[in-house]
Amino acid sequence: MRLVIAKCSVDYVGRLSAHLPPATRLLMVKADGSVSIHADDRAYKPLNWMSPPCRLEEAPGVWRVVNKAGEELRITLEEVFQDTSYELGVDPGLRKDGVEAHLQELLAANPETLGDGYTLIRREYMTAIGPVDLLCRDATQGTVAVEVKRRGEIDGVEQLTRYLELLNRDPLLAPVAGVFAAQEIKPQARVLATDRGIRCVVVDYDRLRGIERNELTLF
Repeated sequence: MRLVIAKCSVDYVGRLSAHLPPATRLLMVKADGSVSIHADDRAYKPLNWMSPPCRLEEAPGVWRVVNKAGEELRITLEEVFQDTSYELGVDPGLRKDGVEAHLQELLAANPETLGDGYTLIRREYMTAIGPVDLLCRDATQGTVAVEVKRRGEIDGVEQLTRYLELLNRDPLLAPVAGVFAAQEIKPQARVLATDRGIRCVVVDYDRLRGIERNELTLF
């Protein structure tokens, strides 16, 4: 990971245009190629970013980050205060809490909850960047990657997007569709998922637990 603290202005040119006037900010370049711009007052959320796949072109005083659609994040550097890189290694990933892990288990046992004709290929399907919660087939035998969350937010959509980009490079799996499944899905996450062709499914955890109880009850 590369961390740059600099006084800069930022322009995003694409489907939407945005401008950040000159200020001191943190620029973050991750190993997956993503670039994000952070202020000191927004918690984890960046002011602007470019998701992979994209390329970073550096020239004196300016960075150009361009994605495959030709959209551009242009960062004009007025003064660089720090430029540091760290090797973080492979992250083991976020451990799911009890409810989220159980929800994934229940969906694996009842994949038809996600769509008519759905069947499970594998739970925790491993990729180079982490495990996909569920890999399924739909009624047409198409491959579907499913990300399971208790609360569906933008981070979860971004995570599933990265998995889909990787899985769709595998000719044995492609084309791979995406399903974002959660007990609750935030409106912003739903908008982003829809924009990226990812289907959202709101899951009733209590009802699924009821299915489990019925299957285990003799009388």
